[in-house]
Amino acid sequence: MTYKEYKVLHVVEGGLGTIFLGASGVPIKRMENALNKEAADGWTMLFQIVEQKRFWLFWKREAVIITLGR
Repeated sequence: MTYKEYKVLHVVEGGLGTIFLGASGVPIKRMENALNKEAADGWTMLFQIVEQKRFWLFWKREAVIITLGR
């Protein structure tokens, strides 16, 4: 299947939870709401990756990068 348009969503773990708790996890509800909104507009999720980025000096936080197509 070929797509004419692509869109990338970037969902990031909260910074305060990372600092105070060491890790807070990717906000699943926010990611679910974003995907449902995009699906209603005709977008299809093609793939996703989870990345870990350094956050300030000592912490790492996760982010999900989602690629959509239509």
